[in-house]
Amino acid sequence: MRVKSLFASALLAGWIACGAVARAEPPDAAASVDTAATTATTASSTPPGTADGTHGEASLRNWLARNGLIHRVSVRASDLVVNALSFLGVRYRYGGDSARTGFDCSGFVQHVYQVTLGLVLPRNAASQSRVGEKVPESQLRPGDLVFFNTLRRAFSHVGIYIGNGEFIHSPRPGQSVRIESLDAPYWARRFDGARRILGHDSALFAQDDAALPTTSDDSR
Repeated sequence: MRVKSLFASALLAGWIACGAVARAEPPDAAASVDTAATTATTASSTPPGTADGTHGEASLRNWLARNGLIHRVSVRASDLVVNALSFLGVRYRYGGDSARTGFDCSGFVQHVYQVTLGLVLPRNAASQSRVGEKVPESQLRPGDLVFFNTLRRAFSHVGIYIGNGEFIHSPRPGQSVRIESLDAPYWARRFDGARRILGHDSALFAQDDAALPTTSDDSR
């Protein structure tokens, strides 16, 4: 599924190396958006790939190497980031947890961690926020989970930090897995904290809280 044409791989490498970041519409209706600007930005930065939105591992590793990330993080962290990036463009689906059906935010995080490292995380964002070690934003490393309050409720959205102040996530219905900047005003205002999972065996046994829904908190 991840074997891509040289042309698509080259385009992807150029797209990310140039620092293009697709800006998602705010996930809740209360936030204001410049519709024309958002449409233009999204159209100009749509990642190339196949119909399922996945991308070639070689081009992603090349990007990590060019940006120095692959030399600064562990093998497990670089594998995690490469795997996460390979799903760029996969469409959002509430309750989804695979590239074939689509992802919601926590389903995307759970899938990437499980297929890459064999770690079984809880299914919803709020429960994922209780796994691992709390880390300050200034000490984020690739592979850390980043959380946001997008529904006027703490830890209602989650993504994976990839380095350079950016994270990857599955934003909302009608959109797809994409890269965002933590410094973007929308996300900066809603940042809820971060957790480091790598190195914490407790993640293997994490369970969803009984009082919380077992699917994502991304409903609109």
